[in-house]
Amino acid sequence: MAHVFLLSPARVDGRRAQLLFNPNATFDLAVRLRSSNGVTIGEVFSFLSGLYFRGKLAYASRFGGASTFVITTDRGLLTPDAHVGIEDLRAFGAVDIAAAEERFIDPLRRDAERILSDVDPTAGVVLLGSIATGKYADVLTSVFGERLLFPTDFVGRGDMSRGGLLLRCVDEARELPYQPVIGAVRRGTRPPKLERRR
Repeated sequence: MAHVFLLSPARVDGRRAQLLFNPNATFDLAVRLRSSNGVTIGEVFSFLSGLYFRGKLAYASRFGGASTFVITTDRGLLTPDAHVGIEDLRAFGAVDIAAAEERFIDPLRRDAERILSDVDPTAGVVLLGSIATGKYADVLTSVFGERLLFPTDFVGRGDMSRGGLLLRCVDEARELPYQPVIGAVRRGTRPPKLERRR
């Protein structure tokens, strides 16, 4: 049974986001984001986050397939092919996840509980995101308990290293080992630098 994958969101307040928010931007993604159809959240978050989100999305698509959801700041869990527009991005940026606002917690808990009721009881729920703090893990463990897992190899790695690791796993068709978030040591020494990807 394939696991369910939950992907942490991309930041919408960095340099790449400013490119998208520029009303005069003429590159393809910015133009489509301003259109009535918008673009998929998977595509726009891959642009905003670069290597890390691309790695998470590729890995989850390879090992989770349709059971992949993206955490948002105010709309709970969305599938990667859900369409968003420029105003959605502005709304995402108006919610502070670190402050544990109800606008973030309530929709996330609602959708997590829905997934819990729908998913096969033998399937784990894998968080591909920050596990060093509780900003995602706290609300998700309150719903999934010990079924909430994370890749053991994430401990000690920064975002770029995690993204590179996940892309290598996709290349090699190799799924990482997981462990429950509850009771885990979530901080550790930085592992050796990854070898150059072929």
